[in-house]
Amino acid sequence: MTGNVIEVNNLEHSYGSIKAVDNISFTVKQGEIFSFLGPNGAGKSTVINILTTLKKIQRGEARVNGYDVAKESDSVRRSIGIVFQMLCIDHEMTVSENLEYHGKIYSMSKKERKERINELLKLTDLESKRDTLVKNLSGGMKRRLELARGLMTKPAVLFLDEPTVGFDIQTRMRMWEYLREIKREGTTIFLTTHYMEEADQLSDRISIIDHGKIIVTGNSDELKNKLGKDLIYLETSDNKLAAEVLKSLSSVKSITEDTKSLRVMINEDVTHVLPQIMEIIRREGIEIIIVNIKKPSMDDVFVHYTGHGLREGDEIEKEKEVELEVVSK
Repeated sequence: MTGNVIEVNNLEHSYGSIKAVDNISFTVKQGEIFSFLGPNGAGKSTVINILTTLKKIQRGEARVNGYDVAKESDSVRRSIGIVFQMLCIDHEMTVSENLEYHGKIYSMSKKERKERINELLKLTDLESKRDTLVKNLSGGMKRRLELARGLMTKPAVLFLDEPTVGFDIQTRMRMWEYLREIKREGTTIFLTTHYMEEADQLSDRISIIDHGKIIVTGNSDELKNKLGKDLIYLETSDNKLAAEVLKSLSSVKSITEDTKSLRVMINEDVTHVLPQIMEIIRREGIEIIIVNIKKPSMDDVFVHYTGHGLREGDEIEKEKEVELEVVSK
């Protein structure tokens, strides 16, 4: 299969007066890692729950692996794997028993189950834990088992909802390697994350989502390059006046004022522009306190397009509902 494995058009979903998903459209290409990057409450989990048939479509259309999500939900479920934010494995079973049980649910033959379990334990580095009770595993091992469970049926699309939340950076990077290996096997991966580095390092394409809307989509380099060649962070004795003065320069693409500093996006080589910027500011009698130069990051991209950093807080409670009985049907 080539082309788009996920197609979404004009999707909307509300919880009472709260519009969690606000008329979004996007596609995911076969074989890519596609990320929804956004803060808690942005609507990421609601979209995943709709695409995996856990929530009914209120308005709009969606197709997964060629199947209409609203009309062919059984076919959608048979072609996908899911790893939720919340652990859904049985802690009183062993690692292999969890995978065996999942394979039986999907009517896999005994031979097929055995072969697939061996493959997945090797892929997720859990071979030595085959007969260990899940309750005795570390948090990272449990998440890797969840990943193996989601891959048990060789899904065309694997959905991951915040797959590395709560991990330290070393464990998170190991999980990225597992996901890259899964991609090399041909599985399309759709993940949600609020980790900038995760989206940056792992994704073929990224959609920034905020308040239920997709703000911008592109690969990491495209999104960063749109901001300009370099960023200059300035802290001065009068940031507002400094911003007004710098707006007249053709080399300045845009200026954003943070709490203490100015984020100045530059169209040209910063080594040529910085002396000019500093001279103009000083000429106005403004004291330059701090100057930092950096290349645009995903943090800068997010702030540029949303006007704020990632918000802290809880997801909309209804977004967190995981209707497990739907999966087991």
